[in-house]
Amino acid sequence: MANTILLVEDEEGLSSYLTTELQFENYTIILATDGKQALDTYESMRGQLNLIILDWMLPKLDGLEVLRRIRQNDDIPILMMTARDYVGDKVAGLDAGADDYITKPFEIEELLARIRVMLRHSQNQATSDDLFRIEDLTLNTKSRQVTRGNSLIQLTQREYELLLTLIKNAGETMTRDELLNLVWGVDFEGQPNVVDVYIRYLRNKVDRNFKKTLIHTVRGVGYVLSANYQG
Repeated sequence: MANTILLVEDEEGLSSYLTTELQFENYTIILATDGKQALDTYESMRGQLNLIILDWMLPKLDGLEVLRRIRQNDDIPILMMTARDYVGDKVAGLDAGADDYITKPFEIEELLARIRVMLRHSQNQATSDDLFRIEDLTLNTKSRQVTRGNSLIQLTQREYELLLTLIKNAGETMTRDELLNLVWGVDFEGQPNVVDVYIRYLRNKVDRNFKKTLIHTVRGVGYVLSANYQG
């Protein structure tokens, strides 16, 4: 499966060149051209991205602020790019959570080598504590990727949190109130049936196209994620 990279670069010539070169190396490239778009794209594709290449100088929101916001709750590998070879920038970027740093102009071979090292390091860091498995369903909390069989399942942030809660408590029936508190928070003021709505969303993605059902309704109580449920 090809690794997916979010490339955040506002200079059209450079972004086009890097996209072509990275695609030639079999990476899937998602492009953002300003800081706000970068964050929006990251949020919509969270769990599907393997690495972010992030330019420092960006419109709307600079790269350092984008980095800080992502690092609040994700340790996805991030490579910073800057046009200034200034040690203060490097220190600031690394202190804010960048995994590596490259100064423009650079040779494409150097960038490719850094990407390979970062991806290899990230993949090697995944441990059994990061992985949850039920039958052929796997959730990796390190990469935030969810797969079933050989299929990558694309989830929204809320769907991911709901599935994570269910899989952490696999085999145990979770009431709607428990799920509401754990996933939406105790201060949630919306309708309780939001749990049922999101369970339906999850089933459409996790169960619908597979022979074995994993998400089950316990009538009058709530829901359970189980490979051997006898209802």
